[in-house]
Order: sequence, then structure tokens, then C-alpha cells
Amino acid sequence: MLKIKPNCERCNADLPANSQQAFICSYECTFCENCVKNILANVCPNCGGGFQRRPIRPQKAYRTNISLAFQPASTIRVNTTYTDAEIKHFSEAIVGTAPERR
Repeated sequence: MLKIKPNCERCNADLPANSQQAFICSYECTFCENCVKNILANVCPNCGGGFQRRPIRPQKAYRTNISLAFQPASTIRVNTTYTDAEIKHFSEAIVGTAPERR
């Protein structure tokens, strides 16, 4: 089950559970749309994978005990340890390869 992290790991922008600005890689590294498109160039600085919009967990339980109320989003903020220069250097070597071929 997705953790639904509460922030962008690069710029620390708030990304609430219902945010349409949240993107994740296959390891659930979480970044805002602005960082993914303008800084990261769709390259996860942690694993090198690409990003997809993070799904939004329903707030209302349409099925018994299945909703954000029963499986809440994480409150633990995560921030990358890489500098922007390190991120740029890392992504430059990968950005020319489509995510499905990385």
C-alpha cells in the first residue's frame, strides 16, 4: 500500500493526500510536479526511474474500511540528501533514455 508521503523530497512543498501535483517513482520517492518537470527532468534522483502522478486514495469508504480514514497518509516528511548539482549530474547521464528502458 502506498505511503502517500506529505511533501516534495526536493523543495519540501506540501503534497497532501489529495494533491494532483504529487509524482512518485516505483520506489515511492515523492516530488512535486514543478520539480519533476523543471529540475529533475523526469529522472528520480534516488533510483534513476521515471515518475507517474501519485494516485489519490479515496476519502470516503466506498467499500467497508477502505479509504484514507482507515489507511491514512504518512505524516513523516522525507527530504533528499542530494544537492541540486548532484541531481543535475546524475540525471544528465540518464535523461536521454526513456524510463521504460532505464
